[in-house]
Amino acid sequence: MKNTHILKRCRFAALGLALFFVSGCRQDEVGTPPEIYPIASQAFSTLDRTIAVDTIALPSLFTYEVSKYQQFGYGLWSYAAGHPYAQRLDLMPSGYNASLMTNSAKLLRFFAMTDIHITDKESPAGGAYFGWKIARPSISAYSPVMLYSTHVLDAAIQTINALHKANKFDFGVALGDLCNNNQYNELRWFIDIFDGKTINPDSGQKDDPNPGPKNDYQDEYKAAGLDRTIPWYATLGNHDHFWMGIDPVNDYIRKAMIGDSILKMGNIFAPGGFNKRDFFMGVLDGRTLYGDVIGAGPVVSTNPVKIPADPKRRSLSTGQWMNEFQNTSTSPKGHGFNKADATTGFACYSFEPKSNLPVKVIVLDDTQRDDDTGAMIYGYGSLDQKRYNWLVAELDKGQAEGKLMVIAAHIPIGVEKPGSFTGWWANAFVTESNLIAKLHTYPNLILWISGHRHLNTVTAFPSPDSEQPELGFWEIETSSLREFPQQFRTFDLFYNSDRTLSIFTTDVDPAVKDGSFAAISRSYAIAANQITKHPLHNRSYNAELVKKLSPAMQTKIQNYVTNPTK
Repeated sequence: MKNTHILKRCRFAALGLALFFVSGCRQDEVGTPPEIYPIASQAFSTLDRTIAVDTIALPSLFTYEVSKYQQFGYGLWSYAAGHPYAQRLDLMPSGYNASLMTNSAKLLRFFAMTDIHITDKESPAGGAYFGWKIARPSISAYSPVMLYSTHVLDAAIQTINALHKANKFDFGVALGDLCNNNQYNELRWFIDIFDGKTINPDSGQKDDPNPGPKNDYQDEYKAAGLDRTIPWYATLGNHDHFWMGIDPVNDYIRKAMIGDSILKMGNIFAPGGFNKRDFFMGVLDGRTLYGDVIGAGPVVSTNPVKIPADPKRRSLSTGQWMNEFQNTSTSPKGHGFNKADATTGFACYSFEPKSNLPVKVIVLDDTQRDDDTGAMIYGYGSLDQKRYNWLVAELDKGQAEGKLMVIAAHIPIGVEKPGSFTGWWANAFVTESNLIAKLHTYPNLILWISGHRHLNTVTAFPSPDSEQPELGFWEIETSSLREFPQQFRTFDLFYNSDRTLSIFTTDVDPAVKDGSFAAISRSYAIAANQITKHPLHNRSYNAELVKKLSPAMQTKIQNYVTNPTK
């Protein structure tokens, strides 16, 4: 074991799961189990400690062999030293001396989470086959962490609440892929967890793989709910309105979602694969302790499996998805979306988080349209003319009004090679290079935040004009909250003594209690990552990103700092 590990080794695979089924969330209780699954007693960011995973060679396993994880050494983790901030001066002019700068005034604090992929594990219309018994399994198609997607979100919300008590957040934003497969029940679970409602993570027929309350992943529980003083906003992701994030939902898929027959498809990564019926996609069996995959395989050699149907698995149009945010008890109602835009499925809006602070957040839907043609995979970033024109108008308005601007979008820009399925679509109304060139004309644009690639990265977009360094901006990507490293981010904006701006971005691991479902989920997420060898760029990356402000914004922010009430 590495000497940097500061706490005991944590094992939550086969043995840990069995222990949890004995003690559950009742290890500190007698009699009736508590309503809310508790997290660890203290919440930390990755500044304080990080999750360490052994890098030793492991024998081959398939991700579905969950009962063997501990036996073969998968999913083990421990705590290690924290990661300090890396100061980045990529946008600053040559010769800039940061040693003379101090962070003089805090302006804004918010959190962002992304790609939680709340999953109806028992949906007959998922894509488990492509993460099952194949040579190069997809961690997004199947991993046993799907059993616990709601529990991870609940733990993350409780962690946010704990951090908020010590250092208040002004708002939060969910950066898309809230759902895994465009289903009503998945979206409701997401919203209801934020609202602190009772969560039944089961679908179809009621299953209880370990008899008794609150002792298996199918049991009902009370979500803690986000602190009511924190407003939160939502962003549309490709999984929120496409089948598994990669294809428009057609009538065949729509019927399969609410039916009892497992979806059949061909190779979805080959031309015409969506319209073939070569493979049963399979489903996780909610009657089993490890969520065994059943009914998956080639149609010619697999016996068809019937599962209980559930009308709550229905597909949502983009407008219906947006409208669902009206049914909430946390603020603001609609969480950024309004009923008028929902009628056309226009999922873009802007807001100002603090009335006196000249900062504007532009929430941009940069996913593909359902009616885009010529795309084999619908996971690209894209803007049509309407959304591009809207974005330019919002940027123009923010610039004219003297407001610093943050763009919150699901899909990042400028980080993928042409043709990549997670990059920019070649047939978009605006090319990626032209979009970036346009963004470089706004000195008040400070930040683009996104998810989609499940990576923790920071990318600098320096000004094309060395005489105007304020035209540069930063892009920050956040990893998936469902897949390892299961983190969200906090953002702290400071005005500096030399009239520059510092953006402190910090990764946070949900505070999990030993033996809890969220802790088991972490173990499973690590194991799935070890088996599939999914690439990870910076399991955690904390940075101070320095940005030069225009003279006009220096004056405006200085005035705010001097008299924040005006």
